[in-house]
Amino acid sequence: MSLVQTGKLLYEHSDWTFDTIRRINDAVAEIAHGELGLNTYPNQIEVITAEQMLDAYASTGMPQLYQHWSFGKHFAQSEAGYRKGHMGLAYEIVINSNPCISYIMEENSATMQCLVIAHAAFGHNHFFKNNYLFGQWTDAEGILDYLTFAKRYITTCEERYGHTAVERLLDAAHALQAQGIHRYPRKKPHNLKQEEAREREREAHREAIYNDLWRTVPGKATPSGKVQSETLRRAMLDLPQENLLQFLEKSAPKLQPWQREILRIVRLVAQYFYPQRQTKVMNEGCATYCHYRIMTRLHAEGRIDDGAFLEFLQSHTNVVRQPTFDSQQYGGINPYALGFDMMCDIERIVTDPSEEDREWFPDLAGRGDVMGVLRDTWANYRDESFITQFMSPRLIRDWRMFHVADDPVRDDLNVAAIHNERGYRSLRRSFARQYDVAWTDPDIQVVDVDLVGDRKLIVQHNVLDGILLQADDGRRVLQHLADLWGYGVVLREVEEQTGTLLCEHQVSPRPTSP
Repeated sequence: MSLVQTGKLLYEHSDWTFDTIRRINDAVAEIAHGELGLNTYPNQIEVITAEQMLDAYASTGMPQLYQHWSFGKHFAQSEAGYRKGHMGLAYEIVINSNPCISYIMEENSATMQCLVIAHAAFGHNHFFKNNYLFGQWTDAEGILDYLTFAKRYITTCEERYGHTAVERLLDAAHALQAQGIHRYPRKKPHNLKQEEAREREREAHREAIYNDLWRTVPGKATPSGKVQSETLRRAMLDLPQENLLQFLEKSAPKLQPWQREILRIVRLVAQYFYPQRQTKVMNEGCATYCHYRIMTRLHAEGRIDDGAFLEFLQSHTNVVRQPTFDSQQYGGINPYALGFDMMCDIERIVTDPSEEDREWFPDLAGRGDVMGVLRDTWANYRDESFITQFMSPRLIRDWRMFHVADDPVRDDLNVAAIHNERGYRSLRRSFARQYDVAWTDPDIQVVDVDLVGDRKLIVQHNVLDGILLQADDGRRVLQHLADLWGYGVVLREVEEQTGTLLCEHQVSPRPTSP
């Protein structure tokens, strides 16, 4: 039996009440689960003010997150832009948790509330629950409890050790958080609900581990003392190590237990967001496609009127707009636009394929089960593999894409791919690479420690395509690494293919305040 009577409007005006929200949620759920076959976490919808939405902006979408001055700076900048009319606000923010929490603004009209519930509470919700990356890397059951623990722990540290000391540590950890994640699965995601209880156990264990390492280092009085072999040293330090924050947490000789725990907090939060960085196009494409299907069905069944549907279409069109490269509004590829167009293109291939589609996508063309194909796609791909597999020649033509190779040693540009069969494949590979974090993020690893000499930390950047780190920013981040390590740090930039040393940077730790 239908939960909402077909033909009866869910609302008649732009104003809404909490009973309106309930009716909207029930109607959207009926279509999402019944017609689209979405599999979602239970929903928790919270209505917040514009200022609270700005606050959520500032804390990376996590209102329970610990406090830091950078969040306040972001809040002030966003608030100033919003008050002056230079920027708008997100109509919603959704948290990958169980239950899935969706924050919606009280300033939204009834139609916008309907739209954002369809988009976030069901579209994003389904993607969070079913995509394999989120299953590998995140713990939706425990994230909220862990954030509460993290906030309480850092507040306690500020009271005990001083606000300045904690802030300085967080500054350094935030500077390194992009290199504070594992890029390849090692084991099941952390059970974040148990982190608070395990923190006390880890404290004693951490001290034993790094003390065992450093007690083997000969002192000045015993220069002939035997030092462990290179193989043993690297094994004890788990080298090479791509996760810089974890290395510091486990092995930095001068950090106190509370400092190690804060590094752990920052890296676990960074790891939590890692799947979202790899699925921006797919995640937004999934949510946008779902809200479009749901809102269209609500209008077809007479549950929203023509005026509400036109309001929805205006907002939807703005969301999926892709400015051209020569427009002042151009800021790169709009993930909403690309994701939505790719989902619609898959629907076209599955239901009404051309001969070209049958040649390029023989397993999909004419299959007929649109939602079955899309649900499988949303579960098993990330942006890079999704674009490589599903971007069609027709979509490439519609988007007027071509590949321009810009060689820094040449004065002219080279058109490397055009609209022919070979060009489509080359262009698709090149475009997909822009969404591959292994290609876009610098490969920086701890490779050794000079235990015999001055205990310098040796860090290596494996240079790809001759692209070095930006010198000024790199030195500032390296300074934070040296401060956390407690001794000097050497960063070597090495050509990945040949092993040629291209550049070297050295930084010493800054003196600590008394």
